[in-house]
Amino acid sequence: MTAAASAAPATASRIAVVTGASSGIGAATARQLAAAGYRVVLTARRKDRIEALAEEIDAAGGQATAYTLDVTDRAAVDEFATAFKKIGVLINNAGGALGADPVASGDPAEWRQMYETNVIGTLNITQALLPALTASGDGTVVVVSSTAGHGTYEGGAGYVAAKHAEHVLAETLRLEIVGTPVRVIEIAPGMVKTDEFALTRFGGDTDKAANVYAGVAEPLTAEDVADTITWTVTRPSHVNIDLLVVRPRAQASNTKVHREL
Repeated sequence: MTAAASAAPATASRIAVVTGASSGIGAATARQLAAAGYRVVLTARRKDRIEALAEEIDAAGGQATAYTLDVTDRAAVDEFATAFKKIGVLINNAGGALGADPVASGDPAEWRQMYETNVIGTLNITQALLPALTASGDGTVVVVSSTAGHGTYEGGAGYVAAKHAEHVLAETLRLEIVGTPVRVIEIAPGMVKTDEFALTRFGGDTDKAANVYAGVAEPLTAEDVADTITWTVTRPSHVNIDLLVVRPRAQASNTKVHREL
C-alpha cells in the first residue's frame, strides 16, 4: 500500500459520524473506520445497540461515542451538531425500505416514511454538519444510496423513488460546494444480505425476507460495503470517488440475478 493509502486521518479530520450505526452497513462501517484511525460517533435510534458497539470498538483499541439520534427530527439533529466545531467525515447511512407493493396499491404512509428517512434525514444531518465538515479543511460526505437510486424494478417504486432523490441530493450538493474543502461520495450497493434490511422491509416475514436471497450463493455482506466506504474515505484528499456502484457477481442489474435453485 502507498503511504497515502495507509495514512491515518489528519487531526482536524479524524472524527467520523455514522448514521444508522446500530446494525448492518452502518455498524460494519463504524468498525472499519475506527480501525483506520477515526474516532467514530455512532448515531441511531436504538440506544442499547450503539452503546454496545461503542464498547466493542473501544475494547478493540478504537475510539467510539454513542449518541441516540433520529435523523428525521431536525431539532434533535441541530442540537447534536452543536457538539462539533470540526469533523472529517459524515456517513449518511440511515435509511431503509418498507413494503414491495405495486404503485397501484402502495401504502402512502410507507412511501412517506421512506422519503423522510432516506432523503430528509440525509438532508437534515448534512445541512447541520456541513459547517463543521468545511471547518475541518478536509471534509468528506458519504451518501449510502442504492442501485435502486439508478434503476427501477417492479414492486419497489416507493424505495426506488426515495433512493433516486437521495442520489440527486448527493449529485447536486457536489455541484453546489465545489471549490470548498469538502468532497461528496455516493456508494450505491446492490444486493446486500444483512440481518435486518429485508426483514424490516417485509414487516418481519422471515419467508419473504429469505426469498430475496434465495439461490444467490454470495450476496454482498455489510462488511463488503463497509470496506468500499472506508476505501473511498481514505483516498488522498484531492481524489473524489463521485459514484461507486457495488454488486455481488451474481447480480447484473436490479432485475437480473443468477440463482441456483
